[in-house]
Amino acid sequence: MIRIAAGEPPVFQNLPEPQGAAMEVRLYAENPVRNFAPSPGVLTEVHFPEGVRVDGWVRTGTEVSAHYDPMIAKIIAHGADREQARIRLLEALDATRLHGIATNLDYLRGILSGAPFSEGRVSTRFLDDYHHVSPVVEVVEAGTYTTVQDYPGRQGYWDVGVPPSGPMDDYAFRLANRIVGNDPGAAGLECTLQGPMLRFHGDTVIALTGAPVGASLDDGEPLPLWRPIAVRAGQVLRLGRAESGCRTYIAIRNGLDVPDYLGSKSTFVLGQFGGHAGRTLRVGDVLPVSRPGVPACTTPAPVHDPAPAPAALIPLYGRHWDIAVLYGPHGAPDFFQPAAMETFFGSDYRVHHNSNRLGVRLVGPKPEWTRSDGGEAGLHPSNIHDCVYAIGSINFTGDTPVILTCDGPSLGGFVCPATIAKADLWKVGQVKPGDTIRFRPISFADALALEQAQDAAIAALAPVTLTEPPRIRPESCILARLPATDARPMVTYRQAGDKYVLLEYGENVLDLRLRLRIHLLMEAVKAAALPGIAELSPGVRSVQIHYDSRIIAQEMLIEKLLELEAGLGDVEGLKVPSRIVHLPLAFEDAATLGAVTRYRETVKADAPWLPNNVDFIRRINGLDSREQVRDTLYDASYMVLGLGDVYLGAPCAVPLDPRHRLLTSKYNPARTYTAEGTVGIGGVYMCIYGMDSPGGYQLVGRTVPIWNRFLANRQFGGEPWLLRFFDRVRFYPATEAELDRFRTDFRAGRVQVRVEEDVFDLAAHEAAWAAQAPQIDAFRARQQAAFTAEVARWQADEGPAVEEDADAPPPADDRDAIQADISGNVWKVLVEVGQQVEAGQPLVVLEAMKMEFAVHARGPGRIRAVHCRAGRPVVAGDALLSVAAE
Repeated sequence: MIRIAAGEPPVFQNLPEPQGAAMEVRLYAENPVRNFAPSPGVLTEVHFPEGVRVDGWVRTGTEVSAHYDPMIAKIIAHGADREQARIRLLEALDATRLHGIATNLDYLRGILSGAPFSEGRVSTRFLDDYHHVSPVVEVVEAGTYTTVQDYPGRQGYWDVGVPPSGPMDDYAFRLANRIVGNDPGAAGLECTLQGPMLRFHGDTVIALTGAPVGASLDDGEPLPLWRPIAVRAGQVLRLGRAESGCRTYIAIRNGLDVPDYLGSKSTFVLGQFGGHAGRTLRVGDVLPVSRPGVPACTTPAPVHDPAPAPAALIPLYGRHWDIAVLYGPHGAPDFFQPAAMETFFGSDYRVHHNSNRLGVRLVGPKPEWTRSDGGEAGLHPSNIHDCVYAIGSINFTGDTPVILTCDGPSLGGFVCPATIAKADLWKVGQVKPGDTIRFRPISFADALALEQAQDAAIAALAPVTLTEPPRIRPESCILARLPATDARPMVTYRQAGDKYVLLEYGENVLDLRLRLRIHLLMEAVKAAALPGIAELSPGVRSVQIHYDSRIIAQEMLIEKLLELEAGLGDVEGLKVPSRIVHLPLAFEDAATLGAVTRYRETVKADAPWLPNNVDFIRRINGLDSREQVRDTLYDASYMVLGLGDVYLGAPCAVPLDPRHRLLTSKYNPARTYTAEGTVGIGGVYMCIYGMDSPGGYQLVGRTVPIWNRFLANRQFGGEPWLLRFFDRVRFYPATEAELDRFRTDFRAGRVQVRVEEDVFDLAAHEAAWAAQAPQIDAFRARQQAAFTAEVARWQADEGPAVEEDADAPPPADDRDAIQADISGNVWKVLVEVGQQVEAGQPLVVLEAMKMEFAVHARGPGRIRAVHCRAGRPVVAGDALLSVAAE
């Protein structure tokens, strides 16, 4: 080219003869259903097939910027003639997957497959009159919290802190798919409180189930729920606000075509993966409908003809919920006073406005504890050595109960006195702020019967006759217990609902031998290949066995576990692979201090660990200076005992040297926000937060991302989590600026952390610390004295342990009052007395379930009175303000 430009045309010799035909298409980040508007964003899945030429620059995880040309790839196919080239190119487009943003991929498919193009009847003006019909759903209005979900969600990653996600009300979701005839695993939409507005660009059949909601097509007659609805291309579906209940579901014939992430299409918003672009829906999003039979489609074809659900299968959604639970895994007298369990099962609990897909917070009576504190596990008697939670656990974070739901954490250090039966877990998806719940204990056999009846009813779209399980008087949550022997610690088998058993070794203390015995048991269970075992998830001194009770019943599972335990060897002399992972740590960086400040301003201002977590750690451990806290962090070697402590591969790690085991309390109540990569100490354990999330550990600094969503860094070894069980983490100092640069490069795969392959030798470890026994004993004595003094100070200063909502504002005694239509917290008051307002103008913003809801003026008028103020809770029906109509 340079020689040609200089006037020296090249001389070609032995030119090859052209053979066959080639055809090219250009893929653009443009949205055809919005007049080809640019569509920047992150590509969450990129797959191009073999056998064609692809000239492009994108891969999974690439961000398409708004500042450059929107072309992302050219695909070129060759054939013996034009028709063969067209067919091969069309096959390549059918096998191509581009997700996360809108592209012209399906538009190109339509052109290539159409008769005018295949017959060669096209000109440069062909596109002027070409009308493409694509089976996509366009988001006109997104609603408050609308996500793509599938059932049963993301399975098999609970041991590394990846929640299943999936629908909160799986009963309504599964019925919606059954009504339109879909395969049970097809992806649909979950709509929370306020539904979306959707435009369908292709003919289809949909079903609406769950919370009753006003719905219409093109502002026509109200649509029925729980039955098939035919939708024509171009029609707009409008959903209003839930009249009762909380979540409404939309199933679409064939399901939605979104990428699988770790085996599921479900959205996990906190982790920013799954569903459409790893987030809630936004205006302008375009959701492709699956095309079963096409190579790129990952959703099976429908398995039934559409059919309505009989009235007997449709639940009633009220304000009080009776929810069946199984006692355990933690109960009386180990953790709670016996009277506390009577109170727990005999009281109504009110749903707090700070409830969402992570957990449903409850307000109710303060429990009576058996213990005064959690010992090594933390300051509060609710603290225990970290164990794995069951989905549906009622978890006491301090004195506050929280139902852990499908986006909740897998590993944590709080007790759980009851677990919701699988067949009743759907009800938690429909409770909303202000509702009340009564927990009704039932037997395992009744829980299994409920689930089997529910499965049969959904499969057949016909009711199954079943009497309501009787309420039982729970005697014990312990299914079996083996006493300690010279060769084996005590073994306790705890009931954790009808899908989990929590197996514990030894007493409630930290002992590495117990964790190594868990390792031996897990290997034995895997080797035995017991039918119905879904997953094994280890904690510090326990392992959770997740099983399918329809395949292996609880009694049979316990029998098999007892047999394996009898043949288990001793940990004496055991060696396990144990990498040494060196990570940079910026001590008390801005993100760490900012999370603590945010907690003081929005959650609790006078906790013992405030205003500074490091000062609290120094005081409670009897250290002389903040520098001692910092130096201990850099000197310690932290062994990873569990993963997923606060989601996504977050380690629960303990210092191998007992003198490095800084003892702290966890936050109570927990923080609502912690920055990804933050390092915290809780009990004696270290954790690195795998994503922006709630949390309760005392915060000390920040390190690198330990979760690599798009696997851009090869050091992660093909999985998105960095750390493994029994890794030893060692921190080294870094400035905040150095860490920021390293974090960016590490996430992109441009740099790596130093990792040494090694082996952990239990005998050598125990011998080394036995030689240091006097120094260790002195450290523990000083630490215990400081801890005891702190507990006494904390108990003397402690206020009400359960946060009760303030009194609601008094109702306005006039017809001009505008009332709250949902229970929540007043986030903002946008008007003042005397102000003129127009119809539809937002007046007050309420916060509930981590979402904002605007309250609007019904018509023009003047603000006569304001009955609420920012920061105060309100319940549905409270008068917020009065507007004198004009």
